[in-house]
Amino acid sequence: MTPPVVLTDVHRSYGSTVALDGVDLTLEPGSLTGLLGPNGAGKSTLVNLVAGLRRADAGTVRLFGGDPTVAVHRVALGTTPQQTGLPETLRVGEIVRFVAAHFPEPVPTGELLGRFGLDGLERRQAGGLSGGQQRRLAVALAFVGRPRLVLLDEPTTGLDVEGRRALWDAVREFHAGGGTVLLTTHYLDEIETLAERVVVLARGRVRADGDVGSVRGAVRRSRVTVRAAELPPLAGAEVAARDGDRWTLHTSDADQLVRDLVHSGVPFRDLGVAAASLEDAFLSLTGGTS
Repeated sequence: MTPPVVLTDVHRSYGSTVALDGVDLTLEPGSLTGLLGPNGAGKSTLVNLVAGLRRADAGTVRLFGGDPTVAVHRVALGTTPQQTGLPETLRVGEIVRFVAAHFPEPVPTGELLGRFGLDGLERRQAGGLSGGQQRRLAVALAFVGRPRLVLLDEPTTGLDVEGRRALWDAVREFHAGGGTVLLTTHYLDEIETLAERVVVLARGRVRADGDVGSVRGAVRRSRVTVRAAELPPLAGAEVAARDGDRWTLHTSDADQLVRDLVHSGVPFRDLGVAAASLEDAFLSLTGGTS
């Protein structure tokens, strides 16, 4: 099968600012990929290129084997940008039906709204929705055309816990049915919960690409937590955070760090050692920015 998305040596700049610098990326059918990166890493630019909203300065972008700027190639695409302006005076049902009219076999309005926890709001004006309800509606619109690929750019920003869970369930259902998903988010737990594959972008380049475990293991570090009034210098330890007497340390050799801590004679308690988290890997791979 033709991969839904293929980027080959893609470059894109805005004036002197380089957004993408030689990016290669292929999304296989039925995959769920999380795209991570700090602000300015190029995530939204990549999504906009795939959605046909921008053109690459160099390299090629293919959507279902064709040019994404050509409308016929976007029929099987659903997308939710970071910011979506909904007409405040239109009713929820009117908005859904307007978008649905662009697709040959759209999801019925009631079914779509129910899937995203918007039951009973079909006649509510968009301006009367809460911020979380507006965001859920914006995400729901990405699924109205029964797409084969959805691009979700920071989809859960502004959602409460219940809203995030409802969206996660909808994404899982779509993926379980064979749909392909590209998800950008700042919420690392969202990536760990949903994604099969993680691509880390920083300064316009792919810094890591693999499953959650392999990206986490790319830093080959451990997280050590301990409570102590003060800590002596410990070889190979990097202080990641301190909150009162609670220290969080990163190290490539947790065993040696613990031995050094014991031999130092400094009183401590509540020692904990864990593998590096996805957040640890993310901060390391992107130079410590978020």
